[in-house]
Amino acid sequence: MPAFSLGLPARVGGITHVIDKGLGQRGWADVLETSGEYIDLVKLGWGTAYVTGNLKRKLEVLREKPVVIGGTFFEVVYARGALDGYKRWLVDLGLTHVEISDGTVDIPREGKLELIADFARDFTVLSEVGSKNSAVEPDLDDWTAWIREELDAGAWKVITEAREGGTAGTFTAGGEMRADFVSALAADSGLDDLIFEAPTKAAQVWFVKRFGPGVNLGNIPPDEVIPLETLRRGLRGDTLREVLLGEQPAPA
Repeated sequence: MPAFSLGLPARVGGITHVIDKGLGQRGWADVLETSGEYIDLVKLGWGTAYVTGNLKRKLEVLREKPVVIGGTFFEVVYARGALDGYKRWLVDLGLTHVEISDGTVDIPREGKLELIADFARDFTVLSEVGSKNSAVEPDLDDWTAWIREELDAGAWKVITEAREGGTAGTFTAGGEMRADFVSALAADSGLDDLIFEAPTKAAQVWFVKRFGPGVNLGNIPPDEVIPLETLRRGLRGDTLREVLLGEQPAPA
């Protein structure tokens, strides 16, 4: 930290949810040393946890952070009929959070809500809405209804699907933000209960400009945690005027 002060807050709020694609324990030790204070959740992407060597040693490095296994792996577990074994594995790993999604495997609507309620008895549940199929157009009425239902069923936060590359859900297949859709979704559902997947810098800039530095953002690569924090604080040209000078962003 510099030896002088700009009078900025230590943090401006907003969940930073980081996606891990297989980083090792020494890699995570480095990340936590430089940016750990800005990381609120770590997701072990899709099924990477199942094939990671020395997983418990890696989790020991991450012991001060809530860790969740990706929702796609939950869908695999569901499809294989291994939910009870999955619960036992999570407990054995010392994990307190679980992600429940249905972006690839079809889970009946009522069945998903029952799963959320069931897991919420023992874990902090993050649910996810939206398809991982980039050809599927999101429907605002469906998404807002699903978000409310999943929160009512016991989800702590609801994640809006974008995939790790920003090519589905709130993004088009070509990586363009569905700006009007996201703005309408936020207006209807509110910001506190949502985590918007924003794996690209352009998306992060858009969300901070549109909703402010306290917006909850997910699927942030480990090496983008500090850059995102500078966007949140207005320490990067992309958001300096909006965050530090209070200017209104240009229309999306």
